Amino acid sequence: MSIADSKRPSGRSFLLDVLKAAGCILIVLHHLSFYGPMSDVVMFYRPELIDWLTEYGRVAVQVFLVCSGYLTASAWTARPVVSWRGILQLAWHRYLRLSLPLLAALSVAVLVMEAVRPGFDHSSLSSPPQWAQALAHVLLLQHLFDFEALSAGVWYVSIDFQLYGITLLVLWLVSVMAPWRSSGRVEALRVQWMLGLTLLSLIRWNLNPDLDVYGLYFFGAYGMGWLAYRARLSRIPPKGWAVLLALGVLAWWVDPRLRITTAWAVALLLSLAPDAWLRVQVSTGWRWPISALARISYSVFLIHYAMILLVSAWVTAHWPHSLFWNAAGMGAVVVLSILAGAVLYHWTEKRRPDGRRWLLWLAVFMGSTALAMLPAQT
Repeated sequence: MSIADSKRPSGRSFLLDVLKAAGCILIVLHHLSFYGPMSDVVMFYRPELIDWLTEYGRVAVQVFLVCSGYLTASAWTARPVVSWRGILQLAWHRYLRLSLPLLAALSVAVLVMEAVRPGFDHSSLSSPPQWAQALAHVLLLQHLFDFEALSAGVWYVSIDFQLYGITLLVLWLVSVMAPWRSSGRVEALRVQWMLGLTLLSLIRWNLNPDLDVYGLYFFGAYGMGWLAYRARLSRIPPKGWAVLLALGVLAWWVDPRLRITTAWAVALLLSLAPDAWLRVQVSTGWRWPISALARISYSVFLIHYAMILLVSAWVTAHWPHSLFWNAAGMGAVVVLSILAGAVLYHWTEKRRPDGRRWLLWLAVFMGSTALAMLPAQT
C-alpha cells in the first residue's frame, strides 16, 4: 500500500469538528456581508451586524489554518522517514484531494455567473473567464500570476497546498540531514524546523501584506497548529504550552493582530483541551449535525459563492429594497450552501481521489469555462 493510501480514522474529533463547523458558517456569513447587494440592504437597517461580519468574520481562516497544521502533524506522528519519491506522492495526493472538489465548484461558479449576468449587474461578479485564467486555477497559481479569482476563497486552497508543500520539504530536508539518527531525534529536528519557520512568519513575513499570496505569510497560524499537536504528545506538556504562549506574546509585542491572536487562541485550546474532546470517536445524537457539517465544510466553503450569486440575483430582481426578503435571502444562502456542499462532498471528496477522476473534473471545468466564454465572444 502506498503512502498516499493510508487510511484515515473512521471517527471524528469533537473539538476539531466544532471548530471546522463554526468556521465554515462564519466564512459564509463573512462573504455574504462582503458581497452585496443583499447585505447592502440589511446594512442600511443593521449596520453593526454587517460591519461585524465584514471585519471579524475573516478570522475563520485562521481557525482553518491552525486545524490544518494540527491535522498534518497528527498524520506524521508515526510516519517513518520518507524518500523524495514518497514526498512527491504525498504532494500529488494532497493536490488531488484539494483540486477535485475545487474543479467541480468552479464549474458551477462560472456557469452561474454567466447565467445571472444579464440581469444582475453587480461588482460581486467576476469577469468572464479566460483560458489562461482557468489554467492558473487548475494549477492553484491564480493569485501568484495576478489573475482575478473565479470564486470566493480560491486563494485559500492555493495557500493550503503551499503550506503542505513547505511542510513536506522541511520533513524531507530533516530526513536527508539526519538519516542515521533515532526516530526520536528526527522528530525533535522536525519540531525545531517548524518552530523556526513559525517564528519567522509571526515576526517578519506576516507583517508584509505583499506576501499574502504566499504560504510563508500564513505559516505562523499553520505552524502553531502543528506545535499544538506536538505539545500534546510531549513527555512534558507544559514545555510545549510555554512555547506556544511565548510565540503568541512575542507576536503580540511585535505587532498586535487579530488574525494572529485568533490563531494563537485556537492553538492553545487544541494543546490544552481534555483528551476526551480530541479523542477520535463516532459521533451520534446531538453531536452528529456538527460532525456532518464539519465533514463537508471544505465543500461548503468552495460552493457557497455560487449560492450567493444565485440567491442575490433572484432577490434583487424581485425585492431589491425589502429588508425582510434580503435578510431571508442571506439565511437561504447559508442553508443552500450546506445542501450544495453535501452534494459536492458526495460527488468529489467522499470518493477516492485519483488521476482518472481528476481528468474527469478537469474536462468538466474546461467545458464549463468554454460555455461561460460563449456570451463574451458573441
